[in-house]
Amino acid sequence: MRALFVGGVIDNNEVDMDGTEPPRHYPPETGSGQSRYRLHAVGRRDGVVLCAVYGAPGLERAQVLRVSDERGHARRFDTVLEEVD
Repeated sequence: MRALFVGGVIDNNEVDMDGTEPPRHYPPETGSGQSRYRLHAVGRRDGVVLCAVYGAPGLERAQVLRVSDERGHARRFDTVLEEVD
């Protein structure tokens, strides 16, 4: 799956991730108490996660999803993004 980032120091970057489900935060476990990117949405096809959209700390979900839409993340992966609680 592909992790897509909105905001912060790695804005508009992508990372390949292993596994079947994306972690709630990226990086998954730092142990440093440092703020991490939060998962906001996933794109699935046939039950398989193709992409995960992460937002920088402090960004509202609406802003993350708006920017993701402007960048065409769902279209690139031919999926519909589902918000994650």
